[in-house]
Amino acid sequence: MFETIKAALKQNEKEVEKPTPLMMLMETRTIFELGMYMAAYPLLRLSPPKGDGHPIMVLPGFMTGDLTTLPLRHFLNALGYNAHPWNMGPNLADQQVELPLMKRVMRLSNKYQQKVTLIGWSLGGVYAREIARVIPNNVRQVITLASPFAGIDKPNNAVWIYQLIKGGASSRDLHPDLLDRIKKPVPVPCTAIYSKYDGVVSWQHCVEQCETEITQNIEVECSHSGFGHHPAVLMCVAEILAQPENDWQRFNKHDGWRKWFYR
Repeated sequence: MFETIKAALKQNEKEVEKPTPLMMLMETRTIFELGMYMAAYPLLRLSPPKGDGHPIMVLPGFMTGDLTTLPLRHFLNALGYNAHPWNMGPNLADQQVELPLMKRVMRLSNKYQQKVTLIGWSLGGVYAREIARVIPNNVRQVITLASPFAGIDKPNNAVWIYQLIKGGASSRDLHPDLLDRIKKPVPVPCTAIYSKYDGVVSWQHCVEQCETEITQNIEVECSHSGFGHHPAVLMCVAEILAQPENDWQRFNKHDGWRKWFYR
């Protein structure tokens, strides 16, 4: 089955379409990925470098809330960071939450006297990038997890939910200038973690189209629903977070054990 999926991926790399029904069906493997998280947790606690205590805000994906980011935040707190939920209830794709989120980020930055790292899962990553674009002096870096910032108006397997909530409206109804801005790089270090086995959004829309000195794309083999607890994702996030604030470096995907988990 996996060989068939790989062949289909190669054929469709140039034609960006929403994930197939088979890929969507395979999102059920997130249950096994959660089991992997629980089994690997003792090793996850010991292996990554310890945190420096700087504040982190984790933003959930579309139609989900802080409960889904609990494993990730628990892991980060255990490493020594101060990981916070977004405290905005379910993420219903409402642009009006951006201003309260910015104010919350600024309050956290003032409280800890440090810049805040933003980690956004799916649609949460789109918010994270926009916050960093507006208040870069308060944001240390952004890490997106399966976030379709490069094609938020393109077909995906969550559009029907968006249309239901918004009374038939679509992400395509967003102002063209806003859609264009969302795709552009932001002025802080950004890491885009994505998976070609994502059953919800097209992986081609989850990456920077052109990497720069402060941007990087990292591929993992993970379901869309598993990004918040997959061990390979957590290890990668921990390594990225451990870098000195003013000396951001790209994650080395080819060194030692990393070459077995990252493309």
